[in-house]
Amino acid sequence: MSVGWGQDCIEGVEVELWGECYNIEETTELYLNNSGLTGEIPLEIGNLTNLTYLYLGDNQFTGEIPIEIGNLTNLQYLSLFGNQLTGEIPSEIGYLTNLTVLGLQHNQLTGEIPPEIWELTNLTGLYLLSNQFTGEIPVEIGNLTNLEYLYLKSNQLTGEIPSELGNLTNLTRLDLSYNQLTGEILSEIGNLTNLENLTLSSNQLTGEIPSTIGNLTNLTGLFLSNNQLTGEIPPEICDQGDSSPLLYNNQFCPPYPDCLTEDDIGYQNTINCEIGCDFSGDGEINILDIVGMSNCILTVGCFDGSQCDWNGDGELNILDILSTINCILSGCEQDCAGYWGGDTGIDDCGVCGGGNANMDECGICYGEGAIYECGCSNIPPELCDCDGNVLDECGICGGNGVIQECGCGLEGEF
Repeated sequence: MSVGWGQDCIEGVEVELWGECYNIEETTELYLNNSGLTGEIPLEIGNLTNLTYLYLGDNQFTGEIPIEIGNLTNLQYLSLFGNQLTGEIPSEIGYLTNLTVLGLQHNQLTGEIPPEIWELTNLTGLYLLSNQFTGEIPVEIGNLTNLEYLYLKSNQLTGEIPSELGNLTNLTRLDLSYNQLTGEILSEIGNLTNLENLTLSSNQLTGEIPSTIGNLTNLTGLFLSNNQLTGEIPPEICDQGDSSPLLYNNQFCPPYPDCLTEDDIGYQNTINCEIGCDFSGDGEINILDIVGMSNCILTVGCFDGSQCDWNGDGELNILDILSTINCILSGCEQDCAGYWGGDTGIDDCGVCGGGNANMDECGICYGEGAIYECGCSNIPPELCDCDGNVLDECGICGGNGVIQECGCGLEGEF
């Protein structure tokens, strides 16, 4: 990098950025992470066409990503994380065909992820987490076969996970959590045998875990909690690498694989499972179920008693029949966990028996907590700090200076 201070920039040779002169031909790397930079990213950044590394993360930039960023066709690393950037990613990003790492995480970017992103086939790391992106993950994501790290967490993405994701066989980290994704976990997930971390939690995924999950023997982290997954957990889950996967707050039905502990399984809404006191399957507790329970008690091992074990002694017996009769006489109903006569309720985050454990300190369900500059929010654009102060005319936060004929100072000072 070639930079000069305290002088006028040479027109056509240098470009002024943040009060410094950068040589257009010689500046190939710019590392300005956490430098206290504010305002919009200057358009003149597009003049440094020989840049290969541009790091402007963890500042206080506002406004949109300038389209002039597309002039930097030699860029290999572009990092704008941790700012207050808004608007959409410009389509000109597609000109950066040499990019290997794109980091735009922890901003306030909106709109759909532009299709040009999926043409950057040299990418090994794509970090778009913690923004406000909408739309679906397109099938073109399968073009990025060099990707090792894909983070789309904490956006507002919808639709199904495309099967083309299974083309990304170099992936080691995949995080799609905290979106609004629907549909099933496709069997193609088993193609990603290099995965070390798979995080799909806090979406709206349905269906069963595919048996191909067992192919992921390199996993050290498997997170599928807070979805609407159903059916029995396949025994192949014992073949994948994470010995303690997180599966809680789904609708998995017993029996559960022996390799999983109670902590792994956690709470499951089994109301739609074919277990419980409703032996006759007619949707209510009545005399037919008393007969079914009696037959079950007489048949060794016919039922684990998990939802009919009223007295909690770990087995189905005559005491539970008496409790079931009381339930019939009192008109009891199922709670959200599927227990007849139970009192488990749904919390403010829509989780049965959750106890608001999924609500962060900012009062947001499945939120990330006080991660912003002011705790639960960023500094508003019109202010300069979290205490409500503004910049004075001299550029001092919370000051009362004014620009006068002799310079900058307190009013009446000169």
